[in-house]
Amino acid sequence: MATILRPLTDADAADMRHFLYLAIHVPEGEAEPPLSILDTPELAVYYRDFGGYRADCGFVAVDGEKTVGMAWARIMDDYGHVDDETPSLAISVEPEWRGQGIGTALMKALIKALKARAYRRTSLSVQTDNRAKHLYERLGFTTVQERGHEAIMVREL
Repeated sequence: MATILRPLTDADAADMRHFLYLAIHVPEGEAEPPLSILDTPELAVYYRDFGGYRADCGFVAVDGEKTVGMAWARIMDDYGHVDDETPSLAISVEPEWRGQGIGTALMKALIKALKARAYRRTSLSVQTDNRAKHLYERLGFTTVQERGHEAIMVREL
């Protein structure tokens, strides 16, 4: 892996929207949603005012000057919300960079950072047909709830 991981900074705020959009799972054969979907309250909670709360933390994978992946967590009432003490996370990697261990490295760094902040667990939401679900399972996440084609997964820290 030629990429370098570094902490997410205020300078990365604009890229958060891009990587959040990449995190939206679009089943094969379906149309991608418009970019304006990121402005809905359900998705804006992932990036608005990021960095202003204790649980807000994240990592960026860069190759040279190009950001190729991003993972972040915060306590929010999102799709993966389990309680007000558990940070939910979001992660995505540029499509051409997937399958190279970048997602795994980002997740491990984020898990380590949340543990260092004394959180007991973290959560996420994933579509059950999303290949990323296997990554989460390999990293110790377990499904605690399923709603239709969506699973809420938790990992103890």
